Amino acid sequence: MVRTAELLLLLGLSGVLRAQLPPPPTVVINLDLDPELRWLPLKTVFDVDYLSRAAAQIIESIVPKWVHHAMTPVVASLEKYVPLPYAGEIRGLASVLGGNLSDAIILNFAYEFSAFCTSIVAQDKNGNVYHGRNLDYPHPVLRNMTVNLVFQKNGKVAYVGTSFAGYVGLWTGMSPSKFTVSGDQRGTDHWWNWWRNVVSAVLFHSSPVSWLVRETLEEAKDFQDAVMRLSKTPLITGVYYIVGGVRAGEGVVITRDRKGPADIWPLEPLQGGWYRVETNYDHWLPAPVTDHRREAANKALNATGQDHLSMDKLYQVLSLHPICNEITVYTTVMSAASPGNYTTFIRPKGCLQTD
Repeated sequence: MVRTAELLLLLGLSGVLRAQLPPPPTVVINLDLDPELRWLPLKTVFDVDYLSRAAAQIIESIVPKWVHHAMTPVVASLEKYVPLPYAGEIRGLASVLGGNLSDAIILNFAYEFSAFCTSIVAQDKNGNVYHGRNLDYPHPVLRNMTVNLVFQKNGKVAYVGTSFAGYVGLWTGMSPSKFTVSGDQRGTDHWWNWWRNVVSAVLFHSSPVSWLVRETLEEAKDFQDAVMRLSKTPLITGVYYIVGGVRAGEGVVITRDRKGPADIWPLEPLQGGWYRVETNYDHWLPAPVTDHRREAANKALNATGQDHLSMDKLYQVLSLHPICNEITVYTTVMSAASPGNYTTFIRPKGCLQTD
């Protein structure tokens, strides 16, 4: 167990390490272009051959062989099964990656079930709301595919996010001066059930969780609208949506079932609930005894205190092991009220335990 004094020392050291971490490249996605052309800028910052090999490696490691055959009718009539603009964007990505359309479709669905994460939304004493997340994936190659995306419409920034090259969805994003969103996998859905998600999406036209994040960022007019959309839209799988706004009290963890909300857990700063921590388990249940991320985050935030909370302090909390761990791909800190401070760092080697 880490004592409070040791924890405060670690929090200070993590700020020094921040300067040593690389940011991902940034790509501008022009939403005014035809969907098939939007992702061409990936070629300006990535080696396309590398992306193609990396995508093949991910598909090989997590997708059963029979799925390729199951995708045959979807490939033949993509627009019938995948809504616009994603059908066109996936076609465009298949061209960018130099692969076949089937692999591009499979890759986008495959990412939907493996986002292990820690998300924190918190409010300081002055009512400023901060939002941070670690995204964990068991595929080291994704560190080389991480990208910051700036989505533009009518020549202006519509929303921003962090994702992986070849993927049209978002697990992390911000609508400037409106709200921030992150998504965490819900522990009740495991990777061997992923085919149920695909069947649900294809046959019943439910939304992949990351597509709903992107649609919400593009369409929701404010925090309350975002919470409503993320709570009620049918999904292909359960998930946790963590949302931060621009006003005091605007922070919430939404626990989602496929059909609707299982629980909504808001900030309650006047009652002492100035932060919410979500990993991959229902917050009202104990975390598995082998997973100490929630416990470590709660302890670090309490040691920091609401009086000292800031964007940098939140980053420091997210840098502590095991909150940041061996499979952490990137860390993002953001505040919708200060959109210029949206920051993502890649974790080249994750975070190793030091004690």
